[in-house]
Amino acid sequence: MKRRDFLKKGINAGIIAGTTMSIGSYGKIFGSPVVNPEGPYDMVAIKGGEPDFMFDRAIESLGGMKEYVKQGQSVVVKPNIGWDAVPERAANTNPKLVARIIEHCFDAGAKDVFVFDNTCDEWTKTYQNSGIEKAVKDAGGKIVPGNSEKYYREIEIPDGKKLKNAKVHELILDSDVFINVPVLKSHSSTRLTIAMKNLMGIVWDRMFWHRNDLHQCIADCASICKPDLNIVDAYNVMMENGPRGVSIDDVVAMKQQLISTDIVAIDAAATKLVDLEPNEINYIVFADEMGIGNRNLKELSINRIIV
Repeated sequence: MKRRDFLKKGINAGIIAGTTMSIGSYGKIFGSPVVNPEGPYDMVAIKGGEPDFMFDRAIESLGGMKEYVKQGQSVVVKPNIGWDAVPERAANTNPKLVARIIEHCFDAGAKDVFVFDNTCDEWTKTYQNSGIEKAVKDAGGKIVPGNSEKYYREIEIPDGKKLKNAKVHELILDSDVFINVPVLKSHSSTRLTIAMKNLMGIVWDRMFWHRNDLHQCIADCASICKPDLNIVDAYNVMMENGPRGVSIDDVVAMKQQLISTDIVAIDAAATKLVDLEPNEINYIVFADEMGIGNRNLKELSINRIIV
């Protein structure tokens, strides 16, 4: 049996055997009912549609993008564009989702919407082959580089335990609104990469993090660089061989999306999508203990939408 056929059979049975992560059923993501069924909500979890349509429905249930973006503001959208891979590989954020977020920002009155990443592979190739560069331009956004130290300014991190300062991209420091759009996938160093780990793409020196307690550095950065909105792309999920991936065989179509202002809560929720628990990912535990957000999903009002 080919591995792709094995994955499909495993999903139909409700579990994938022999992979790094497994797919949880939608009902297992959150173990408690919505605290406030009519809203307002701390988070939206949506399943079953295309990335752009799911975002339309999810952001509407949070009051629309005008709740986060005001007339004349500048917005920076930070997807994962780290890898020279086509969208089907799910190494980067889905370009359909990125485009729709930009469109909503302009509809809300944004003056400019910028998109960038400090990529791992050569930046011009990752921007192009991910499909994100075209998506950004087609939506009227401005895609800008993050490949030179000149774009970064050093800031202090007062609550940092390992990361006391960092050079952060000027767009994060100067824009009015910061929207964080990671793709959920496996990761060889941290098991999962989600919203907090996506912040590694806003700093210049990532290698310091790897040498000095990666999980704690991720939490430390999240204490100072707080997105106004986090949107987790779980449409296609790389279940193993992350963060780069080997082939499309690493990917499972989940067709899910999470949205929250709480970066810790959204990472905690994302673990449930792949049958893990928040306390199994150290940077989620550290960030919760530092008071950055709430990993206890039972305390949150969560709107679940099935398309």
